Amino acid sequence: MSATKIKFINNPEQITSELLEGYVMAYKDKVALAGENIVVRATPKSEDKVAIVTLGGSGHEPALSGFVGEGMLDCSVVGDIFAAPGAQRLFQALQLFKREAGILLVVLNHSGDVMSANMACQLAERMGIKVKKLLTHDDISAGIGAPDEDRRGLAGCVPLFKIIGAAAEEGKSLDELLEIGERFSQNVATLAVAMRSCTHPQNNGIITDLPEGIMEIGMGQHGEGGGGRQPLVSADETAAQMVDLLLQQLKPVAGDKMLLIINGVGATTHMELSIVYRKACMVLEEKGFEVCEGRIQEILTVQEQAGFQMIIARLDADHIDYLKNKRADAPYWVTIGK
Repeated sequence: MSATKIKFINNPEQITSELLEGYVMAYKDKVALAGENIVVRATPKSEDKVAIVTLGGSGHEPALSGFVGEGMLDCSVVGDIFAAPGAQRLFQALQLFKREAGILLVVLNHSGDVMSANMACQLAERMGIKVKKLLTHDDISAGIGAPDEDRRGLAGCVPLFKIIGAAAEEGKSLDELLEIGERFSQNVATLAVAMRSCTHPQNNGIITDLPEGIMEIGMGQHGEGGGGRQPLVSADETAAQMVDLLLQQLKPVAGDKMLLIINGVGATTHMELSIVYRKACMVLEEKGFEVCEGRIQEILTVQEQAGFQMIIARLDADHIDYLKNKRADAPYWVTIGK
């Protein structure tokens, strides 16, 4: 059966362009297209402030373009389904945001994204464009204490966008933003679990075959295996197991203030996500941590994959302020602010 019979799409080769066209039509007061697959703020930030740019493949909506807006990203450069955009497209975006204040480029640690970012930054530097990279590596499935370069970037990038986006609106310098972002990046950990894999919407190919009754802890952003297959257990048991692993990575101490996000990845209901959040929050509080910011939301999906990503972060005082008190107005993340 062809992919066109399984999803509400038209020509499989036009998925990315058509989804972005529809997206900016729906949120035209917040986002616009500034080139092929380049999503920008409808109302640009002043050029005396650092621009925040990111890149990544489509198929994970609302990520990453859903977080372009006031107080968050200035630009999302979009690749085809599950694929990084090429270096030339990213370079085009960097040219659009050339400014004295500079550009902070947030790159999720996936080989294609990193390769495109490195090549685009080399081109940008030759053109006198001031840009620095911030690599995210929040996935802990490579093992507790694994080197940063071995850890993939998952949905932990989204609260990072909120923090550095707010700091950029405040007028922080490029070096200050890099420090704020790297400090958060070293204190956030994400773990994914799946009990059904996704399909590729252009060819209906199954990324990973998970047998019925089996879940996999450590599943990657595109449905890649994580090596943690086990029999499916209850929401409470799953949540407790994942919290324990994330805390082993973060090593918080009693009294630390924490962020907890349960990110639905496509086919798991908000009912289930709420039940998982309940147990995770209870475990954190029983261990003496204060959950001062939380979300239950689909912020980065993987088509119809069944499961979720659990994101936990230790928060410094400035991170809490940027998350809770500073205004953001992106299509999929709104903070009223004070």
